[in-house]
Formats: sequence, C-alpha cells, structure tokens
Amino acid sequence: MASNSLGRIFRITTAGESHGPGLGVIIDGCPPGIEIDIDYIQHELDRRRPGQSHISSQRKESDKITIQSGVYQGKSTGAPILILIPNEDSRSSDYDHVEQAYRPSHADFTYHKKYGTRDHRGGGRSSARETVNWVAAGAIAKLILKKEGVNINAGVTKVGDLQLNAEIDSYDFIEAEKNVVRCPDRAMAIQMQELIEQIKKEGDTVGGVITCVVNGCPIGLGEPVFHKLHADLGQAMLSINACKGFEFGSGFEGSRMRGSQHNDIFEKDGEVIVTKTNHSGGIQGGISNGMPVYFRAAFKPVSTIMKDQNSVDTSGEEISYRGKGRHDPCVVPRAVAIVEALTALVLVDHLLMSKIYSNFQFSPDTNMD
Repeated sequence: MASNSLGRIFRITTAGESHGPGLGVIIDGCPPGIEIDIDYIQHELDRRRPGQSHISSQRKESDKITIQSGVYQGKSTGAPILILIPNEDSRSSDYDHVEQAYRPSHADFTYHKKYGTRDHRGGGRSSARETVNWVAAGAIAKLILKKEGVNINAGVTKVGDLQLNAEIDSYDFIEAEKNVVRCPDRAMAIQMQELIEQIKKEGDTVGGVITCVVNGCPIGLGEPVFHKLHADLGQAMLSINACKGFEFGSGFEGSRMRGSQHNDIFEKDGEVIVTKTNHSGGIQGGISNGMPVYFRAAFKPVSTIMKDQNSVDTSGEEISYRGKGRHDPCVVPRAVAIVEALTALVLVDHLLMSKIYSNFQFSPDTNMD
C-alpha cells in the first residue's frame, strides 16, 4: 500500500491501524532549532481525541505521545522526528459481526477488491484513527507558522440544515473552543448540539461543514502549475476520511456572480497593497496574495448507523447489517483540529519552498554559459 506520505520539503509519513498496537508519524524536513512544545502538541491532540464529549465517540484514548528522535533539549535537531501514539482502548470484538460483511459506504468492499485482504477491525488503515498522526505533526507545523506570524483557525459552520450565515470576519474562534460543537457562534452552537443529540437518539448520523481561516499568510506561497496553494489544500482536505467537498474563497457561490462583482480590486492601505474584497480567498493564480486565506470543507454523515440496513457479505450473499460499537453521530466537531493540522502541514511545506527561492538567486552578472 503506497501513498502514506504528504509534503515535499516538510514531509510526513504515517503508519498504524485503528486496532493495532498504535500509530506513528515520521516528520522529515523539520528545520533545526524549533522549540518543540510537548504540552501544545498534546493540547492539539486533545481537541481531536475521542471521548471528549457526549456527542463524540466514547472510545477512551489519552493519545499521549512519545518522541523517539529528532528532538534534543526541547528543540528540533533537523533529523527526522519520530512520534509514536499507542492505542489504549481498542475493542476489536465490537467488529466480530462484520468480519465477513461489507458495511454500507465504508471502505470494506473497495479495500478487499483492491488488496485481496482487509482489516475489518475498525477498518484498519482506512480508519479515521489515522488522523491522530496528522494532528501530532500538524501541531509542530503550527509552532513553526506561529513564529512567522501565521495563525490558523477553523470552526463548524454547518450541521445538517443548520448553517451559520454570518460574515467570516465576525466568527468568534475563541467561542468555538468553548462549546462541544466547535461552532464560532454561541447561539448557533446550541442549536447544532441539540440537532446532533436528537440524531444520536435516533441511531442516525449527520454531516456538516468546517470553515478554516488563515491570517498572516505571507505573499508568494504556491507553486504553479500543479502545486497551486489552493490545490494542495484541497488535496489535503479531501484526504480526510469523511470529507466530500472543498471550496475556497467564493467557491461555488462565485459561479453565480459576474466578473464585475467578483473581481477583487487592489488598493493601498498605507504602504501595503490589499484588496477591497476577498472573493479570491487570499489566493490568485495559485499563489497567496497576503489577504486572509479561507476555505470550506464538507463532511458526509458517518457511515456507521444504529439502524438495520441491507448489504452483502464477502461471498456475495445478501445480508442484514446493523452498526454497533462506539462512533461519532457527527464527525465535524473533532475534525476541526484535523483541518487545522493539515492546513498547517501544507502551508509549512510551501513556506519552506518559498524560502528556498528567496535564498537562492542568481546574480545578474552570473555567466550561465
């Protein structure tokens, strides 16, 4: 199984399964001298971990990390950083009933057909438990970005039919960390929580949307043609297990506008060039323009529901299937930390690429013959 790495300079490679001994991530390309704040990394993992509220999976994982290499006296050395995270509360017996079943909308069928085998215990490599690696690595990326004045905030702006319609500038991301839904509006958070609770009682699940905003992104991040900044962000977001849609800036709404409405007009703000509007989402021509970068990621309902469904087994026989075990009725509250982490990983990779360009310039008198 290939494709377990992300990034070109700041590159992560991950391993582990939902019901194996644990998970791990190797971070290659981290610059030396970065202060590695263990408490901050743990805080980010706590935002993602299961069992943190009554509307999330009740699997109890502390997600306590151990750093095996690449850090000495609290700082990165430039060597690969290896982080290990043990599984503490896997209950493989919860999946005995699906050993021969293809669960609807899961990866069971496709994995089995592609590889000739599959790990039915929580989906193995296809499990969202894998994302704990991304959040651990993303926390280090966020530490690097904070030194550069770049801040990343995400929040839940839609659950089912409930949508926060306020302007992005008014989002209260401090409030988002105070409620279990992680919505940047208190009144809407209460409504969303009530909806998730009701759907959980019905044995069902619901999807939602996460909006992410990056402030302080420097001008010039992005590598046209095939590594545009928004393209890499989209690729990262669509790697999240339940993510089914991505739009940046005006997104699909922009398709309804005219060019005279959509164009972001340049103007001077003191000595800085800015745009009067930001329909471009802070990215033009695939390159960041200094304005806030923002995008939305849409998540489907969790596939495991506590209702009877028809399916087939590995022999092709029709069966009746009902989910059991510990699952999120709505994934978006926990996915906020994942969205932020992947955003940080993409931005750090592009930032380091940009620094290579700025430090490697030919003199006008250089003889290239």
